[in-house]
Amino acid sequence: MSVAAEVPPVGALLRTWRERRRLSQQELSNRSRVSTRHLSRVETGKAHPTPEMLMRLSDSLEVPLRDRNRILLAAGYAPRYRDRRLDDASIAVVMDGLRRLLDAHLPYPALLLDDHWDIVDANAAVDQLLSGCAPELLEPPINVVRVCLHPEGLADRISNLTEWGGHLLQQVGHRAERTHDQCHHELVAEIAGYLGGPVPAIPRTSHTGPVITLEIDVDGAPLRFFSTSATLSTATDATLEGLHLETFLPADEATRHRFDRRRACQEGPHGLG
Repeated sequence: MSVAAEVPPVGALLRTWRERRRLSQQELSNRSRVSTRHLSRVETGKAHPTPEMLMRLSDSLEVPLRDRNRILLAAGYAPRYRDRRLDDASIAVVMDGLRRLLDAHLPYPALLLDDHWDIVDANAAVDQLLSGCAPELLEPPINVVRVCLHPEGLADRISNLTEWGGHLLQQVGHRAERTHDQCHHELVAEIAGYLGGPVPAIPRTSHTGPVITLEIDVDGAPLRFFSTSATLSTATDATLEGLHLETFLPADEATRHRFDRRRACQEGPHGLG
């Protein structure tokens, strides 16, 4: 069988994405301003969409950039979005800017992650958090979710493992639903196994604070962080679209004072004082 024969028709791809988003043809029509009659004809292969219509439908369906390229190819059009390597010279300025943000976040931990939560880069404060993990977990590519929840990673040092693990499982599960990437589904199954099976959503009433925190022991001292995540909302490159900057900030005064003391003493990247 030829490669071309294995590619689903463009109408079938659009229908698959519409069903993944749990939208009726009428709902997608309302979002995209494409008539239900024409949408139905496109999905059944009775009408051939223009590139502009495919882009409008992809926007309405929030299709990731790589999959938009697949939709365009299935319709016989050229891809519109580049998928560069992270060391490509054409995105060097962007990558340099992101790495400057990592350093600017010191003395607190910050990581630059790809779409599968593999570490692209991290600042020096992350080294201390990962100290003591099994060497095989720290072989590139380092998956930060796996390191957090693996029994030979950080799991034994995270005092609120059920809550933090449930949070991570929900995050990965949400992305798996959005992207339908097989790697994301495999990661969901893997981390659910570390947590003893499928973990239900944790009720909001179970939280005692305003945010979910990572509570972790570092050198015998309990530290508490809350995290923030930032993405490139203007990315037109498939690789850059998947990057996100994960930063950790002190969730209590004891953690803040410990890191501030480290900054004041101008210690090296190893040891928190």
